[in-house]
Amino acid sequence: MNLTNVLYETRDGFALITVNRPDKLNALNRATLEDLRVAFHAAAKDPAVRSVVLTGAGEKAFVAGADIGEIASLDAQIGRDFAILGQGLFRTIETFPKPVIAAVNGFALGGGCELALACHIRLASENAQFGQPEVNLGVIPGYGGTQRLPRLVGRGIAIELLVTGDRIGAARAYEMGLVNAVVPLAELLAKAGDLAAKISEKAPEAVRHCLEAVNAGLDMPLEEGCYMEATLFGLCCATEDMKEGTAAFLQKRKPLFKGR
Repeated sequence: MNLTNVLYETRDGFALITVNRPDKLNALNRATLEDLRVAFHAAAKDPAVRSVVLTGAGEKAFVAGADIGEIASLDAQIGRDFAILGQGLFRTIETFPKPVIAAVNGFALGGGCELALACHIRLASENAQFGQPEVNLGVIPGYGGTQRLPRLVGRGIAIELLVTGDRIGAARAYEMGLVNAVVPLAELLAKAGDLAAKISEKAPEAVRHCLEAVNAGLDMPLEEGCYMEATLFGLCCATEDMKEGTAAFLQKRKPLFKGR
């Protein structure tokens, strides 16, 4: 795998993907977006990878935003295309068939905040900061921030953050439900790894269908969402893992799931 701005490694049951531009506070440019696309494609194909941990290199930033040098040269058409490029990748992450855990280790601003929003679970270090400061540059978020942020924290809080460009710390992000947990920076990757290890012990097809049900169901009326859930439940009932899981419970032993 030929990556320039992203590091990819597999650990016990999960892939660790690191945005690696610490001299630029891991800012997103086109090359980095392409590297992320390649890395997530590799994680999707690898059956040994049960989840993904996404983080940034260094101790200052998860992703501090998009590369302002690239944004400064955009016109209306190219700007729209640039936003659609990032949105496509972030939608891939949001709908990824394996859980994606953001280990936010510092600044998550602009595109970095949007990247964290696209992940399924967000863990933050105590020094993490979140924000959508695009209005300070005369633009709005382009990678889904105006859509995902209100879905997570509510309309009023989201609009306040979007129109002021204010940053919030990890504690405030936790209070408003933007992150699942806040831990010391030195413990962040270990916490994310522990969560990934726990996920790797579960039935892969059941995990995948949980993600599918939540992602699709949020855009459906409740009745339609419940019908979809029942359909996915039925699909799980036809798997070997379901038979293994129920047998292990009845036999009071730990299940050994095989992903089929």
